Amino acid sequence: MQAFKRLSPAVFLAALLALAGCASTESQKSTGEYIDDAAITAKVETALIRDDSLDAIDINIETYKGVVQLSGFVDSREDVREAEDVAREVAGVVDVKNDLEVKGDD
Repeated sequence: MQAFKRLSPAVFLAALLALAGCASTESQKSTGEYIDDAAITAKVETALIRDDSLDAIDINIETYKGVVQLSGFVDSREDVREAEDVAREVAGVVDVKNDLEVKGDD
């Protein structure tokens, strides 16, 4: 029985450390955040593809903790604004960082 009492805090500590490994930090996402971000990325991609005024083939989308980053190339400045507007309307998007560039614009 004495050995069991010594083992219990060790087991508790191991479980606590394991749970902490699943938690979010400033620079890492939790498993839930990773799944949420993947879903947001997919929804933004679908919304951009469905927008008839945009050619979304050259638009890259990355999501980190609900913040969507758009990068790549579009045909006009209007497309830059349109892509950002479409992304902002997607449920779960916290903010949009728009790094899109106009093709041929130097």
